[in-house]
Amino acid sequence: MPCVPALLLFENILGGSGGRSAPGGPPPARGRALSRLDRLLRPRHIAVLGAGWAVNVVEQSRRMGFAGDIWPVHPTRDQIGGVRAYRSLADLPQPPDATFIGVNRHATIDVVRELAGMGAGGAVCFAAGWSEAGDAGLQDRLVAAAGAMPILGPNCYGVINYLDGALLWPDQHGGVRVDRGVALISQSSNIVINLGMQRRGLPVAAVACLGNAAVVGLAELTSAFLDDPRITAAGFYIEGIDDAAAFAALAQKARAMGKGLVAIKSGKTEASRAAAASHTAALAGGGAASSAFLRRIGVAEVNTPAELIETLKLMHVHGPRIGTRLCSLSCSGGEAGLMADMGQPEGLSFPPLPQATRDRLAAVLGPLVALSNPLDYNTFIWGDEDKTTEVFTATLDAYDAGFFLLDLPREDRCDASSYLPALRALHNAQRTTGKPALQLVSLPENLSEDRAAAMIADGLCPLMGMAEGLAAVRAAQAPPGEDGWRPLAPAQVAGARLLDEATGKAWLAAQGVPVPRGVVAPTLEALREAAAGLTAPLVLKGLGIAHKSEAGAVRLGLTTLDGQADMPGVTGYLAEEMVAGAVAEVLVGLRRDPVYGATLTLGLGGVTAELLADTATVVLPVDEAAIMDALRSLRLWPLLDGYRGRVRADVAALVALVLRLAQAMQDDPQLEEVEINPVLLRETGAVAVDALIRRA
Repeated sequence: MPCVPALLLFENILGGSGGRSAPGGPPPARGRALSRLDRLLRPRHIAVLGAGWAVNVVEQSRRMGFAGDIWPVHPTRDQIGGVRAYRSLADLPQPPDATFIGVNRHATIDVVRELAGMGAGGAVCFAAGWSEAGDAGLQDRLVAAAGAMPILGPNCYGVINYLDGALLWPDQHGGVRVDRGVALISQSSNIVINLGMQRRGLPVAAVACLGNAAVVGLAELTSAFLDDPRITAAGFYIEGIDDAAAFAALAQKARAMGKGLVAIKSGKTEASRAAAASHTAALAGGGAASSAFLRRIGVAEVNTPAELIETLKLMHVHGPRIGTRLCSLSCSGGEAGLMADMGQPEGLSFPPLPQATRDRLAAVLGPLVALSNPLDYNTFIWGDEDKTTEVFTATLDAYDAGFFLLDLPREDRCDASSYLPALRALHNAQRTTGKPALQLVSLPENLSEDRAAAMIADGLCPLMGMAEGLAAVRAAQAPPGEDGWRPLAPAQVAGARLLDEATGKAWLAAQGVPVPRGVVAPTLEALREAAAGLTAPLVLKGLGIAHKSEAGAVRLGLTTLDGQADMPGVTGYLAEEMVAGAVAEVLVGLRRDPVYGATLTLGLGGVTAELLADTATVVLPVDEAAIMDALRSLRLWPLLDGYRGRVRADVAALVALVLRLAQAMQDDPQLEEVEINPVLLRETGAVAVDALIRRA
């Protein structure tokens, strides 16, 4: 069977050129409010200092068809990369809009100072060896030298503008000129280099590295990109968020502009705070706080570079969000089964076909096709464009979006012409319904880059790879975020110490949190006398130990304190009346976070809290709705909500308790951490029976 050239075949189907424009395309978009980064990101002229890497900057910009001037600067060379070199910055025709500084770190400071003094637009500082190498003082000198002039870095690879052909980039890259596309922003140069080499048809309009972000941070850089109407979405590789409040404001701005944000956040497995005394530290450490923050502000989160690329394709073509009611169509029962199996772990919903849809499908497919969602529409209509269009349209019309599983045969050895009716039917279904019709290719290599790019240019989104395609749709279903919400400002609590349980419970009671009736004494003998007014059964606890159960410092169900032996290592004793009628045990933990201000962790509690690891983390401030959303996200939420006839726990009392503690965390700068494990929930009421509090 003869092979048909892929690009020619696809242009015959849908036309288009993948959104690419020839070198010398549209001029910079300057008819809008300019940010201080505008000259750096969209330069009219570029200065380049150094040799070696700097040669690449000259060559890459010329190869990309940069229409502006390129001014190499070198004290001894007459030309660099075939372009006339100037002996010094002072010899340049005018202050450059953008400068790539490829000299050593000490000379970089002098260059930055001179550029700032002459009114240059900004610079990329390529050299390493600053705060990342332990020399924070040298980096401080660089920041002082820059003054009001923006710089990317130091320790930064640079920035690429594929819209205008301007590259301050000292290496190879995988992009081409485009008319519109997404921005890739990374705190790792190598990660973004790899992303830029993708062959999945994603139109990339800009690439930028932050390096040490000494002057220009993540939010400011992204905001400047989004101001360009030709940039449709932004994808991040984030190692650390330098300003959480600014990033939340950026997310709100992107939402208002209808532009999606998606991130990979690294460092999820770090246990940097796991040595803290509380269960909360172990359960909410690593990536829980960052994921909670991204979710709260409406930034989609993914785990792999492939998922990032596919999510950006969705956002570029269909906007920042995809609806949750999905259908799946394939001409294979195996593919339908895979979709059902793989969609469930991603939390994707394939609701049953409505009766009206079943009637339309039955009229086309006949009695031999089992009608379900995911749907195997079989091969009876294969090659019939009209019938395939009706099947695709009838199904998609009942849902928010649809997967259409369609791998193409490899076109170097096979003929793909029999697949064209299905491709055209997919296009017709999206055009008729106005709903996203997503071609899902099980293996990325089963759709060529040229086909994918041409589909995207024509308003269709091919998702390449089943796992990453499903993950991309799940990411694009992220909650939209809350306008006006900002995290609390990070605060360091100087001299915080662990309060003993009795002091901690007195503090809780002062906040309006119910606690058991109890008494405290320095010795067991004194405690027996003080506890005479308590009603058995009793709990005996040793004070001064964080995790009493593990240390054997808790004795339950005592009818009397007589005959109880001393507990080694304690600083005193607490006797309390046992709380009866408990329906469930819940962990409530609040703690300061150095990036996100403060976090709240909720989960099923008691001595098995870490074993269950069924928790949800939310960034403060919170309201009742945010607390309820967190509780309902727990796997064991049904146990609180009357599962199989169980008594329902008083969740309203728990929410009121949490709100009081969240307000205390917000109002009291001396408070570092509060953990109650457990809060005993009854049919009516909630009681804090254990408390771990750190406070100055």
